[in-house]
Formats: sequence, C-alpha cells, structure tokens
Amino acid sequence: MSPAPDERDRIRAATDRILAGTPERSNGALTIVALAIEADVPRNALTQRHTDLKNDFYQAVQARGGTSDVETRLRKKIVDLKTTIANKNEEITQLKADVDGFLAENTRLTLENQELRDVLSGGNANVIPLRPGPNR
Repeated sequence: MSPAPDERDRIRAATDRILAGTPERSNGALTIVALAIEADVPRNALTQRHTDLKNDFYQAVQARGGTSDVETRLRKKIVDLKTTIANKNEEITQLKADVDGFLAENTRLTLENQELRDVLSGGNANVIPLRPGPNR
C-alpha cells in the first residue's frame, strides 16, 4: 500500500497543531501515537516511511524543554520497579536467613529424636531409665 500523496503535509500540520496545543483529533500528547492520530495516518507511517518527520517532532518536543508523556510514565515505572526489586531482595535475604535457622533446628531435632529412639530401644544409650518402660 502506497502512502497518500498529502501524508507528509498532514503530518507537518498535525505536528504544528500538537505543539501549539490545539489538537483536533488526538489528545494532544507529545507522542508519536498522538501525532499519528492527529495526522490521520497509521503509526508505521511515522516509524517506517517518514522517520525524518518523526525525528523532527521529537526534536521540537525537546526544544520546548518538556519531556514526553511516555518518557515521564516510563521514568516513574522504573522508579517503582527499582523499589519493588529492593523490597524483594530484602525479603529474599530474610527468607534465606529463615531457611538456615530452620535447617539448624531440623538437625537439632533429628539428633534429639535419634537419642530418644536409642533410649526406647535399649541400645547404647547414655541415659538409663530408672524404672522400666511398659514394654519390659
């Protein structure tokens, strides 16, 4: 499918409207998606056929000194994700410490259990019951 002959003109006009704050079709966001909607062209027209116009749009946005809505959202998401990662790393450290404690307690209980079994079986126990158990 070939591009419409006036596609570049529509993109330029849409760029001017968005930068002036007077969008007609889009929400006026400083994004390629909003530009494509405003120019009534498919998004790939900007990302594949008219990359020079896309770059001009981004340069104009930067020249205004503002960051795009997408960049602002992504930066906030990065901060949120870094916080989540830090919290998860803290939780993992605590869980590892808990596992070590549980392993030590399991070992202690296993040894104690073995000693009690030795006593009950009458084997080589270090403890001799004072009175015989019910099975004797």
